[in-house]
Amino acid sequence: MTLRKVAGLGALLSLVTPGLAMADEVVLNSGDTAWMIVASALVLLMTIPGLALFYAGMVRSKNVLSVMMQCFAITGLISVLWVIYGYSMAFDVTGMEQGVVNFNSFVGGLSKAFLSGLTPASLVYAVPESVFIFFQMTFAIITPALIVGAFAERMKFSAMLVFMGVWFTLVYAPIAHMVWSGNGGLLWDWGVLDFAGGTVVHINAGIAGLVACLVLGKRKGFPTTAMAPHNLGYTLVGAALLWVGWFGFNAGSAVAANGTAGMAMLVTQIATAAAALGWMLAEWLTHGKPSALGIASGVVAGLVAITPAAGTAGPMGALVIGLAAGVICFFCATSLKRKLGYDDSLDAFGVHGIGGIVGAILTGVFAAPALGGFGTVEDIAGQVWIQCKGVGFTVLYTAIVTFVILKVIDVVMGLRVSDEEETIGLDLSLHDERGYNL
Repeated sequence: MTLRKVAGLGALLSLVTPGLAMADEVVLNSGDTAWMIVASALVLLMTIPGLALFYAGMVRSKNVLSVMMQCFAITGLISVLWVIYGYSMAFDVTGMEQGVVNFNSFVGGLSKAFLSGLTPASLVYAVPESVFIFFQMTFAIITPALIVGAFAERMKFSAMLVFMGVWFTLVYAPIAHMVWSGNGGLLWDWGVLDFAGGTVVHINAGIAGLVACLVLGKRKGFPTTAMAPHNLGYTLVGAALLWVGWFGFNAGSAVAANGTAGMAMLVTQIATAAAALGWMLAEWLTHGKPSALGIASGVVAGLVAITPAAGTAGPMGALVIGLAAGVICFFCATSLKRKLGYDDSLDAFGVHGIGGIVGAILTGVFAAPALGGFGTVEDIAGQVWIQCKGVGFTVLYTAIVTFVILKVIDVVMGLRVSDEEETIGLDLSLHDERGYNL
């Protein structure tokens, strides 16, 4: 799907230069268009209701509506910001030149602000640009929504909205541009492989979540007070919706109904199944019993880890990536979290941050044809180093900017609810509603 043989979404950037499409005599492909419409709907399904249910089941009953409300509000907020300037900041290639580092290597311009120039006839390769805009919008929606899991049950709703709007502007859009914008994008020129968002979505959100939970501090009573999930049925339904929706996320990133999409779908299933079993077995051996929450978490860990490799890894590579992610994320979300003492409420960092890092690095290994991959990697060690550089840059950039954003918001309006509001629960204290009226 890309100029670098399925390296990422950046090759689609001819979309901001209609003349390129004309020069290449691109025509609408109805099959590709139909698939991308379906894929876009599947990715939106991942946030509402998928992620909303997944997170809602893991919090206490007094906060069930608050996390669902946050997911819905983020969906509305980011959709509007994407149309106004986000799409342009992520995918405008004005001023970019391969091998030249300038301002536009870090963020796009505003020539596409308010979707300027968009018409029903505008094409991105063989699909309408409008469909591509919507597809990418759904990625922009779910990324900040993932962060919610790290600070669940303790952030003001008003502060959350401001944080998400600013974070989307200063972190998500620039990282997406650097990785996916094509020649001249900083991480693109480095050669970083990220087919569907391991770096852009999961490492980005996971690191932001870790910073957020550290800045806000632990929930009242953590870790001495029991804070068991109130409805694991919701969580399992949410995990199932994420699993199904993820085929749109990964296979849709081919932006065509072709062999790359088909292989992305297959390896996504393989890695997810392997990670679910890996987490389950690690938990079984460590704690004596496998849990429903554990296998649901393993599912998400596998989905996260295969995302950057979905367009380049082969079936056996996907199997290894999935198993590695399931086991590593299990220990990071349990043993590491307990040892370090941070309150990542719903393991946004332990699953998305760690899973994204594992997947991003292993992409450099299993994109190699010598190991059954379908990329162009011949020097595995060299590509792994490039992947590590991309991970390191994203971790540092996201951590620093997220920290600054949170600190400024805390000074201006405060981040955290009062002790009384936290005790009552965010459903009643912030929204004057109950999830359950018994």
